[in-house]
Amino acid sequence: MDIEVLNKLGDLRRYMRGLDSALVALSGGVDSSLVAFIACQELGPKALAVTSGSQSLKREDLVLAQSITADWGMQHLVIETAELENSDYARNPVNRCYYCKSTLYVEMRKIARDRSIPWILNGTNLDDMGDHRPGLLAAQEYEVRSPLVECGFRKADIRAVAAHLNLKNAGKPQAACLSSRVPYGTPVTRDLLVRIERAENVLSGMGFTQFRVRHHGDVARLELIPAEFQMAIEHRAELVAALKACEYQFVSLDLYGFRSGAMNHSVARGIPLKVGS
Repeated sequence: MDIEVLNKLGDLRRYMRGLDSALVALSGGVDSSLVAFIACQELGPKALAVTSGSQSLKREDLVLAQSITADWGMQHLVIETAELENSDYARNPVNRCYYCKSTLYVEMRKIARDRSIPWILNGTNLDDMGDHRPGLLAAQEYEVRSPLVECGFRKADIRAVAAHLNLKNAGKPQAACLSSRVPYGTPVTRDLLVRIERAENVLSGMGFTQFRVRHHGDVARLELIPAEFQMAIEHRAELVAALKACEYQFVSLDLYGFRSGAMNHSVARGIPLKVGS
Protein backbone atom coordinates (compact mmCIF):
# COMPACT_ATOMS: atom_id res chain seq x y z
CA MET A 1 0.00 0.00 0.00
CA ASP A 2 1.12 3.56 -0.55
CA ILE A 3 1.92 5.80 2.39
CA GLU A 4 -1.32 7.79 2.12
CA VAL A 5 -3.46 4.69 2.54
CA LEU A 6 -1.25 3.43 5.39
CA ASN A 7 -1.78 6.76 7.12
CA LYS A 8 -5.53 6.37 6.75
CA LEU A 9 -5.30 2.94 8.36
CA GLY A 10 -3.39 4.47 11.25
CA ASP A 11 -6.05 7.16 11.57
CA LEU A 12 -8.76 4.49 11.64
CA ARG A 13 -6.99 2.58 14.41
CA ARG A 14 -6.61 5.74 16.51
CA TYR A 15 -10.25 6.60 15.81
CA MET A 16 -11.39 3.25 17.19
CA ARG A 17 -9.24 3.49 20.29
CA GLY A 18 -10.91 6.80 21.09
CA LEU A 19 -14.41 5.28 21.22
CA ASP A 20 -14.07 3.06 24.31
CA SER A 21 -16.75 0.67 22.99
CA ALA A 22 -18.89 0.37 19.86
CA LEU A 23 -21.56 -1.53 17.94
CA VAL A 24 -20.79 -2.13 14.27
CA ALA A 25 -23.51 -2.74 11.68
CA LEU A 26 -22.00 -5.65 9.73
CA SER A 27 -23.49 -6.77 6.40
CA GLY A 28 -20.70 -9.08 5.28
CA GLY A 29 -19.49 -6.61 2.66
CA VAL A 30 -15.89 -5.47 2.68
CA ASP A 31 -16.65 -1.91 3.90
CA SER A 32 -18.45 -2.83 7.10
CA SER A 33 -16.10 -5.79 7.56
CA LEU A 34 -13.09 -3.48 7.66
CA VAL A 35 -14.79 -1.32 10.30
CA ALA A 36 -15.71 -4.38 12.35
CA PHE A 37 -12.23 -5.91 12.06
CA ILE A 38 -10.42 -2.78 13.21
CA ALA A 39 -12.96 -2.31 16.01
CA CYS A 40 -12.31 -5.89 17.10
CA GLN A 41 -8.53 -5.38 17.04
CA GLU A 42 -8.55 -2.07 18.87
CA LEU A 43 -11.48 -2.53 21.29
CA GLY A 44 -11.42 -6.29 21.86
CA PRO A 45 -14.46 -7.43 23.87
CA LYS A 46 -15.80 -3.87 23.87
CA ALA A 47 -16.66 -4.21 20.18
CA LEU A 48 -19.84 -5.98 19.08
CA ALA A 49 -20.87 -6.66 15.48
CA VAL A 50 -24.59 -6.71 14.71
CA THR A 51 -26.07 -8.23 11.55
CA SER A 52 -29.69 -8.20 10.52
CA GLY A 53 -30.54 -11.64 9.17
CA SER A 54 -33.73 -10.40 7.52
CA GLN A 55 -34.81 -11.71 4.12
CA SER A 56 -33.30 -8.76 2.27
CA LEU A 57 -29.79 -10.02 3.14
CA LYS A 58 -28.46 -12.89 1.05
CA ARG A 59 -28.04 -16.04 3.09
CA GLU A 60 -24.46 -16.38 1.86
CA ASP A 61 -23.67 -12.91 3.21
CA LEU A 62 -25.17 -13.82 6.58
CA VAL A 63 -23.04 -16.97 6.71
CA LEU A 64 -19.99 -14.92 5.72
CA ALA A 65 -20.60 -12.39 8.50
CA GLN A 66 -20.86 -15.22 11.01
CA SER A 67 -17.73 -16.89 9.67
CA ILE A 68 -15.44 -13.87 9.67
CA THR A 69 -16.41 -12.71 13.15
CA ALA A 70 -15.83 -16.24 14.44
CA ASP A 71 -12.39 -16.23 12.80
CA TRP A 72 -11.57 -12.91 14.48
CA GLY A 73 -12.95 -13.95 17.87
CA MET A 74 -15.34 -11.00 17.73
CA GLN A 75 -18.66 -10.89 19.49
CA HIS A 76 -21.41 -11.07 16.89
CA LEU A 77 -25.14 -10.72 17.34
CA VAL A 78 -27.61 -11.71 14.59
CA ILE A 79 -30.99 -10.06 14.82
CA GLU A 80 -33.96 -10.07 12.45
CA THR A 81 -35.32 -6.67 11.67
CA ALA A 82 -38.92 -6.39 10.50
CA GLU A 83 -38.65 -3.93 7.62
CA LEU A 84 -40.99 -6.03 5.44
CA GLU A 85 -43.72 -5.47 8.01
CA ASN A 86 -43.36 -1.72 7.56
CA SER A 87 -45.75 -0.64 4.80
CA ASP A 88 -43.53 2.36 4.03
CA TYR A 89 -40.71 -0.04 3.18
CA ALA A 90 -42.79 -2.75 1.52
CA ARG A 91 -44.42 -0.38 -1.00
CA ASN A 92 -40.88 0.33 -2.23
CA PRO A 93 -40.73 4.12 -2.59
CA VAL A 94 -37.57 5.81 -3.81
CA ASN A 95 -36.50 6.31 -0.19
CA ARG A 96 -37.03 2.65 0.72
CA CYS A 97 -33.51 2.44 2.11
CA TYR A 98 -34.35 5.10 4.69
CA TYR A 99 -37.00 2.86 6.23
CA CYS A 100 -34.73 -0.17 6.14
CA LYS A 101 -31.86 1.59 7.90
CA SER A 102 -34.21 3.26 10.37
CA THR A 103 -35.54 -0.16 11.37
CA LEU A 104 -32.00 -1.45 11.81
CA TYR A 105 -30.78 1.54 13.79
CA VAL A 106 -33.79 1.48 16.11
CA GLU A 107 -32.90 -2.09 17.05
CA MET A 108 -29.19 -1.29 17.35
CA ARG A 109 -29.94 1.69 19.57
CA LYS A 110 -31.87 -0.61 21.92
CA ILE A 111 -28.92 -3.00 22.05
CA ALA A 112 -26.50 -0.13 22.65
CA ARG A 113 -28.65 1.23 25.44
CA ASP A 114 -29.06 -2.16 27.13
CA ARG A 115 -25.29 -2.75 27.02
CA SER A 116 -24.22 0.82 27.78
CA ILE A 117 -22.37 1.13 24.46
CA PRO A 118 -22.08 4.78 23.41
CA TRP A 119 -21.43 4.46 19.66
CA ILE A 120 -23.03 2.80 16.65
CA LEU A 121 -20.86 2.55 13.53
CA ASN A 122 -21.53 1.73 9.88
CA GLY A 123 -19.40 1.04 6.79
CA THR A 124 -20.28 4.11 4.72
CA ASN A 125 -17.31 5.50 2.77
CA LEU A 126 -16.67 8.68 0.78
CA ASP A 127 -17.67 7.10 -2.54
CA ASP A 128 -21.14 6.43 -1.11
CA MET A 129 -21.78 10.10 -0.57
CA GLY A 130 -22.53 10.92 -4.21
CA ASP A 131 -25.11 8.19 -4.81
CA HIS A 132 -28.84 8.12 -4.06
CA ARG A 133 -28.62 6.74 -0.50
CA PRO A 134 -31.58 7.67 1.71
CA GLY A 135 -30.10 5.43 4.40
CA LEU A 136 -27.54 8.14 5.08
CA LEU A 137 -30.35 10.32 6.43
CA ALA A 138 -31.38 7.55 8.81
CA ALA A 139 -27.79 7.27 10.02
CA GLN A 140 -27.73 11.00 10.66
CA GLU A 141 -31.03 10.92 12.55
CA TYR A 142 -29.88 8.06 14.79
CA GLU A 143 -26.40 9.54 15.31
CA VAL A 144 -24.65 6.62 13.64
CA ARG A 145 -21.01 7.35 12.91
CA SER A 146 -19.13 6.48 9.72
CA PRO A 147 -15.44 5.93 10.57
CA LEU A 148 -14.44 5.36 6.95
CA VAL A 149 -15.85 8.74 5.95
CA GLU A 150 -14.32 10.49 8.94
CA CYS A 151 -10.91 8.96 8.16
CA GLY A 152 -11.08 9.75 4.44
CA PHE A 153 -11.51 6.26 2.98
CA ARG A 154 -12.68 5.65 -0.57
CA LYS A 155 -13.60 2.25 -1.96
CA ALA A 156 -10.17 1.67 -3.49
CA ASP A 157 -8.54 2.43 -0.13
CA ILE A 158 -10.81 -0.07 1.60
CA ARG A 159 -9.98 -2.80 -0.90
CA ALA A 160 -6.26 -2.14 -0.52
CA VAL A 161 -6.37 -2.19 3.28
CA ALA A 162 -8.57 -5.28 3.38
CA ALA A 163 -6.10 -7.12 1.15
CA HIS A 164 -3.18 -5.88 3.27
CA LEU A 165 -4.91 -7.25 6.39
CA ASN A 166 -5.77 -10.54 4.64
CA LEU A 167 -9.51 -10.21 5.19
CA LYS A 168 -11.12 -13.20 3.51
CA ASN A 169 -13.70 -11.01 1.77
CA ALA A 170 -11.19 -8.41 0.52
CA GLY A 171 -12.02 -9.30 -3.08
CA LYS A 172 -15.75 -9.86 -2.52
CA PRO A 173 -17.82 -8.39 -5.37
CA GLN A 174 -19.97 -5.37 -4.61
CA ALA A 175 -23.17 -6.36 -2.88
CA ALA A 176 -26.43 -4.69 -1.94
CA CYS A 177 -29.66 -5.80 -0.32
CA LEU A 178 -31.92 -7.97 -2.46
CA SER A 179 -34.62 -5.30 -2.50
CA SER A 180 -32.33 -3.18 -4.67
CA ARG A 181 -33.13 -5.54 -7.57
CA VAL A 182 -36.76 -4.41 -7.58
CA PRO A 183 -37.86 -1.26 -9.46
CA TYR A 184 -39.15 1.51 -7.21
CA GLY A 185 -42.92 1.29 -6.94
CA THR A 186 -43.06 -2.50 -7.22
CA PRO A 187 -43.98 -3.85 -3.76
CA VAL A 188 -41.32 -5.88 -1.99
CA THR A 189 -42.42 -9.18 -0.44
CA ARG A 190 -40.64 -12.04 1.26
CA ASP A 191 -41.53 -14.42 -1.60
CA LEU A 192 -40.14 -12.00 -4.18
CA LEU A 193 -36.83 -11.68 -2.34
CA VAL A 194 -36.54 -15.46 -2.08
CA ARG A 195 -37.19 -15.71 -5.83
CA ILE A 196 -34.50 -13.14 -6.67
CA GLU A 197 -31.99 -14.83 -4.40
CA ARG A 198 -32.67 -18.20 -6.06
CA ALA A 199 -32.07 -16.59 -9.46
CA GLU A 200 -28.80 -14.99 -8.36
CA ASN A 201 -27.67 -18.31 -6.87
CA VAL A 202 -28.06 -19.74 -10.37
CA LEU A 203 -25.58 -17.19 -11.73
CA SER A 204 -23.18 -17.75 -8.86
CA GLY A 205 -23.35 -21.50 -9.33
CA MET A 206 -22.53 -21.12 -13.02
CA GLY A 207 -19.37 -19.15 -12.25
CA PHE A 208 -20.43 -15.57 -12.94
CA THR A 209 -18.52 -13.20 -10.67
CA GLN A 210 -20.23 -9.78 -10.54
CA PHE A 211 -23.92 -9.62 -11.41
CA ARG A 212 -27.45 -8.62 -10.55
CA VAL A 213 -30.79 -10.17 -11.47
CA ARG A 214 -33.07 -7.16 -11.86
CA HIS A 215 -36.71 -8.11 -11.39
CA HIS A 216 -39.23 -6.77 -13.91
CA GLY A 217 -42.34 -8.88 -13.41
CA ASP A 218 -41.97 -11.92 -15.67
CA VAL A 219 -38.62 -10.65 -16.96
CA ALA A 220 -35.25 -11.30 -15.34
CA ARG A 221 -32.85 -8.63 -16.61
CA LEU A 222 -29.31 -9.87 -16.14
CA GLU A 223 -26.54 -7.39 -15.45
CA LEU A 224 -23.16 -9.06 -15.97
CA ILE A 225 -19.69 -7.67 -16.46
CA PRO A 226 -19.07 -7.44 -20.24
CA ALA A 227 -16.17 -9.91 -20.01
CA GLU A 228 -18.71 -12.57 -19.05
CA PHE A 229 -21.27 -11.88 -21.80
CA GLN A 230 -19.78 -14.64 -23.92
CA MET A 231 -20.12 -17.14 -21.09
CA ALA A 232 -23.82 -16.27 -20.82
CA ILE A 233 -24.29 -16.82 -24.54
CA GLU A 234 -22.43 -20.12 -24.49
CA HIS A 235 -24.62 -21.36 -21.63
CA ARG A 236 -27.78 -19.68 -22.87
CA ALA A 237 -30.04 -22.73 -22.83
CA GLU A 238 -28.96 -23.82 -19.36
CA LEU A 239 -29.26 -20.29 -18.02
CA VAL A 240 -32.74 -19.73 -19.45
CA ALA A 241 -34.00 -23.08 -18.16
CA ALA A 242 -32.67 -22.43 -14.66
CA LEU A 243 -34.17 -18.94 -14.47
CA LYS A 244 -37.50 -20.15 -15.78
CA ALA A 245 -37.45 -22.59 -12.87
CA CYS A 246 -37.28 -19.45 -10.71
CA GLU A 247 -40.64 -18.38 -12.22
CA TYR A 248 -39.29 -15.97 -14.84
CA GLN A 249 -40.88 -16.30 -18.27
CA PHE A 250 -38.32 -14.15 -20.08
CA VAL A 251 -34.58 -13.67 -19.60
CA SER A 252 -32.77 -10.64 -21.01
CA LEU A 253 -29.12 -9.64 -21.01
CA ASP A 254 -28.53 -5.95 -20.33
CA LEU A 255 -25.89 -4.93 -22.86
CA TYR A 256 -24.87 -1.98 -20.70
CA GLY A 257 -23.39 -4.48 -18.27
CA PHE A 258 -23.22 -4.55 -14.49
CA ARG A 259 -23.88 -1.24 -12.75
CA SER A 260 -23.95 -0.95 -8.99
CA GLY A 261 -27.10 0.92 -7.99
CA ALA A 262 -28.58 0.79 -11.49
CA MET A 263 -32.10 1.26 -10.14
CA ASN A 264 -30.99 4.61 -8.72
CA HIS A 265 -29.85 6.15 -11.99
CA SER A 266 -33.23 7.59 -12.89
CA VAL A 267 -33.54 9.09 -9.42
CA ALA A 268 -30.09 10.67 -9.67
CA ARG A 269 -31.03 12.26 -13.02
CA GLY A 270 -34.29 13.58 -11.61
CA ILE A 271 -36.52 11.48 -13.86
CA PRO A 272 -39.99 11.13 -12.30
CA LEU A 273 -40.81 7.60 -11.16
CA LYS A 274 -44.19 6.11 -10.56
CA VAL A 275 -44.27 4.98 -6.95
CA GLY A 276 -46.84 2.36 -6.00
CA SER A 277 -49.04 2.69 -2.96
